[in-house]
Amino acid sequence: MAGRLFSKCAAILLAGIASAAPAPQQQTNTASVNTTDNTPVTTAFTTQITPTPSSLGGPAATNFFSPAMLLKGSNLKPHLSQQQTNGRSQLGLLHAPRLPKWLNGPLPHGTPWGSATPGNTNPYTNPPNTGMTRSYTFHISEQTIAPDGVQRPGLVINGAFPGPTIEANWGDWIDVTVYNDLATEGTTLHWHGLLQSATPWFDGVPAVQQCPIAPGSSFNYRFRADLYGTSWYHSHTSAQYAGGLVGPMIIYGPHNSEYDVDLGPIMLSDWYHTDYFSLVEQTMAPISAGLPPPISQNNLINGKMNYPCDAVTTPVSGFNCTPNAGISKFNVTSGLTYRLRLINSGAEGMQKFSIDGAKLTVIANDFVPIQPYDVDVVTLGIGQRSDVLFKATGKPTDAVWMRSTLGTSAFVGGCTLNDGISPEAVAAIYYQNANASVVPTTVSTVPSSEIETCANDPLSSTVPSFKMTPPVKPHTEQIINITFQSNGTHDLFYMNNSTFRADYNDPVLLDAKLGHSTFPSEYNVYDFGASSSVRLIVYNYAQTGVHPMHLHGHNMYVLAVGTGLWDSNVVNANNPQRRDVQLLPNAVSATEPGHIVIQFDSSPSSAGVWPFHCHIAWHVSAGLYINILEQPQAIKHDMQIPSIMAQTCRDWSAWTGRNVVPEIDSGL
Repeated sequence: MAGRLFSKCAAILLAGIASAAPAPQQQTNTASVNTTDNTPVTTAFTTQITPTPSSLGGPAATNFFSPAMLLKGSNLKPHLSQQQTNGRSQLGLLHAPRLPKWLNGPLPHGTPWGSATPGNTNPYTNPPNTGMTRSYTFHISEQTIAPDGVQRPGLVINGAFPGPTIEANWGDWIDVTVYNDLATEGTTLHWHGLLQSATPWFDGVPAVQQCPIAPGSSFNYRFRADLYGTSWYHSHTSAQYAGGLVGPMIIYGPHNSEYDVDLGPIMLSDWYHTDYFSLVEQTMAPISAGLPPPISQNNLINGKMNYPCDAVTTPVSGFNCTPNAGISKFNVTSGLTYRLRLINSGAEGMQKFSIDGAKLTVIANDFVPIQPYDVDVVTLGIGQRSDVLFKATGKPTDAVWMRSTLGTSAFVGGCTLNDGISPEAVAAIYYQNANASVVPTTVSTVPSSEIETCANDPLSSTVPSFKMTPPVKPHTEQIINITFQSNGTHDLFYMNNSTFRADYNDPVLLDAKLGHSTFPSEYNVYDFGASSSVRLIVYNYAQTGVHPMHLHGHNMYVLAVGTGLWDSNVVNANNPQRRDVQLLPNAVSATEPGHIVIQFDSSPSSAGVWPFHCHIAWHVSAGLYINILEQPQAIKHDMQIPSIMAQTCRDWSAWTGRNVVPEIDSGL
């Protein structure tokens, strides 16, 4: 990798510096983009407020023990019911269903995907034609939840946080009817990581492919399970998913390692005791308010954790807090190997996942099966997933901690903006003869240096099972510089000196279908025309931490990650890592940026408008986002967009004609 490998955020993570923004660099055959009248008012970089975090356990630390934040003298019997903490969700319970090898349906050659394997089949062409449709009905509503014992207003799907698990076989169609039962907000759902090559209008991003679903209205998504593995779905409207609008999405397909039991989704998420809209208000507060960015109060595994309730400060904050609310639990049997589907579904926090005393074998990253390799800890940025194998080698009476930690607060050199009180989520793994309320006594042996390394595993370790070699010289190469600067009243993120803002009433894809080739500057549309291969060289000059960069509609080749300017070296050039989210390192200084180099293939079959953005909720709110317009002529002449898309915009327009939409952030 070019320059120094980005390894630690350390004290520079949130350091502000007044230095000139980067000068334009040489590029070849670049995109068409309008960034006029949308630039920062100064070339200086800006500074974020850096409060001092609390000590572990907070003011009530002496009343609690163990990593589960239990009241002294207690066991792991929960003090709240599942309905009180998570509504109708079954995730985290001992009797939560295990997942099958596949769902019912045709079985050519004995499996739904026939003779396909991760190594012999290109996953991006011709998924199996199963002829099956998996149908779901979702109701989105508000509900009081207490995932860690602290009651707060949440957003739920079918009365559950996390939402229901979507399951399908590779090649199936997934049909989801979404009812918006929210009183004052529009919403959409995004199906993270899917290509949507046959249905780019159903990617679920408001102002990009569709208008929001108006309160009291419904919308039917229908799309192909065109990749396989582990993913999730979430709202893409403002930061609603930080309020609870998330759920796992499992697509069964071939695998490259044997295991006995699929333990199912394990969702890892930072958690806030404030409603999402208040956090957006904090993010978008004017510079004069002097507010820090949102800071998480806890961390969850499958939507559950305890919190060290403080009898003095909690009531003052208006929260009703119940200690020992309940943590997630899992049953295992000695000698068996388990598949764990890890998903970082949080708003900001980088997760470090481990099981005490165990090696974990990574078999897939995002929707890409890889050559297996062993680790002590799995690193996941927001939106990233890893499928890992865990061999249960303990005795039948053993109890072991599963951990996912946010680590030291970024304000004192870590990777995540947490307040320091409860940054580590734990779950209990009980072997077949163990007492299911006993407190495990195992200890983590993961060194702090691994927890404080703010980066994914080296690209040299992550080799896809199916070999694909990207063009050495892509048709188009585009440099994108990320900065954090002032527009005169607010600090915002800029990509090539343009910050993003959505217009919910004007989806870009529908404009492209009408033949529009120019767009308002704040839409941040990069028109790559008919380019067959596009390389993005992304430099991060914003000293605001690591950015998990997500590309919709593609699994991108990740060619390089590092700091400084890219030196043109490519890691595993014949078969580089592919995934849909990659961590972009923090800037070392105003003149030494972090960088990633990604590339994707393009053809008329991938025509669409595809977001490329940081997956930290608060960074997207502040404008760290561009739209990639791909194959616009194919959109204009060949794409048959269903009329429901225009009708949804008419419904939204009618609702906004009677109601004010509080779009105080970028909208996404």
